Amino acid sequence: MEAIRIDLNDYVHAGEGANGESFNHKTDPTIMMKLYNPGKVQQPLDEMILARKVFDLGIPTPEPGDYVTDGVRYGIRFRRVAGKVSYSRATADHPEKVEQYASEFAEMCKKLHQVHVDTTQFENVKDRYYRLLEENPFFDKAQKDAIGKFIADAPDATTAIHGDLQFSNAIFVGDKRYFIDLGDFCYGYHLFDVGMVYLCACVSDEAFIQEVFHMPKSLSTRFWECFVPYYFGADRPYKDVMEEIMPYAGLKTLIVERDTRCPMPAMRACLKGII
Repeated sequence: MEAIRIDLNDYVHAGEGANGESFNHKTDPTIMMKLYNPGKVQQPLDEMILARKVFDLGIPTPEPGDYVTDGVRYGIRFRRVAGKVSYSRATADHPEKVEQYASEFAEMCKKLHQVHVDTTQFENVKDRYYRLLEENPFFDKAQKDAIGKFIADAPDATTAIHGDLQFSNAIFVGDKRYFIDLGDFCYGYHLFDVGMVYLCACVSDEAFIQEVFHMPKSLSTRFWECFVPYYFGADRPYKDVMEEIMPYAGLKTLIVERDTRCPMPAMRACLKGII
C-alpha cells in the first residue's frame, strides 16, 4: 500500500510516546495522526490494517483512516476523539474519583474480553509468548522450559485481548469510552491481558509511574485495588486474585526485557511460582 504524502505544517504536535508522536490537524478537528519513529515503515502499515480489523469487530476504538508519510516518517491518521482524556490522566487529576474510574475501566475490560474473534484473522496470545520466550536471551533453558509449560497449560480462549492493557490506553469523553494503541491486539485467555494492568499499576517503579501515569505509585496501586472487585467480582477474595494473576503479570517481563534489552528482577519476581 502506498503511503499518502502529508504536509506536517498542517498539523500541531499533540503528544509523544515510545514509538512516535501524535498530531492534531490544525483546521479539521476530526483528524489526528500518529507518526512513528524514523525507520519504522512496515509497523505503521501493519498496525493500520490491524486497527481496521479491530474497529470492524465493533470494539470501541477511534476509526483508523489512511497510511501516511511526511517524507521521513510513516504513520496512521485516525478520526479524532475531541476532548478525550485517558483513565490514567483522569485518575491523576482527580484522585478522589479513583474508584469510579477503576470501575469504568474494569467494565470496559470485561466487555472487551467477551468479544469472540475470527481466529484466522488475529494471532493467538500463546504463539506470541512462545516467540517472545524463544527470543529472550536472559532466561536459562530450565527457566524457559518452565515458563513454556505454564503458557501451554494456560486455558485457551477465542476472545479478544488488547495486548497492552494499561489504564492509559483507555480514553473517554462524556459517556463515550474507547481503547487506543491496539497494535498488539490478539486473542486468548483474558488473564494474559489483565496481568499488564497489575504490572503497570503495582510492579513498575515509582519513577516510571510518575513519568507515564502522572501519579504516585500509591495511587496507581489503589486503582488496581479498586479494579479487582469490579472485574473479578466483589465476592472473590483479593488474595486468590493475586495468586492467579501474578504469573500472568510476570510473563510481561518478556515484553519489557525485549524493549529494554536487560533483565528486570522486580518483574521476574512475579514468576517465582513458575521458575
